[in-house]
Amino acid sequence: MSFLEMVKSRCSVRGYTGRKVEPEKLEKILSAAHAAPTAANLQPVRLIVVQEQEGLDKLGTAANIYGAPLAIIVCSRPARAWTRPLDGKNTSDIDASILTDHMMLEATELGLGTLWICHFKPDIIRREFALPQGLEPVNILAVGYASGAPASPDRHSTQRIPIASLVSFEMYSPGE
Repeated sequence: MSFLEMVKSRCSVRGYTGRKVEPEKLEKILSAAHAAPTAANLQPVRLIVVQEQEGLDKLGTAANIYGAPLAIIVCSRPARAWTRPLDGKNTSDIDASILTDHMMLEATELGLGTLWICHFKPDIIRREFALPQGLEPVNILAVGYASGAPASPDRHSTQRIPIASLVSFEMYSPGE
């Protein structure tokens, strides 16, 4: 499968079987995160892997993880991230997002379903997972074997804005 075919086959999964993610697959997912770039290579991102039932139950008090047998809490340290000197733009959320995307795509290649979760209670995550001061939860990646049929890889032609509205050449154009 080509990269573009794999990207188009990825979909948000909101239902998982009870099957656990194999350790070798988790290792590959974490290796994909480890290989992800960060601004100025400062690597301000930390991951918390949650796969035991006690941890999943705690996580469930902060977010709906849709029964996933594995979740990765993606955190960043804004104080350690690169900040663009011209306007003060801090890249910690961007760095965390790049790692999440790498993990999500590796999971897809391994035949796993994922869901990128940003709707959660950060105060509960901080408390239940003992996050130190300055370490912020950015998102949660739910991972597991999907219980339903996969979404059609052709759905992008009807569920996304047209490429002509997405892309401008040489200068911004409002498109459609």
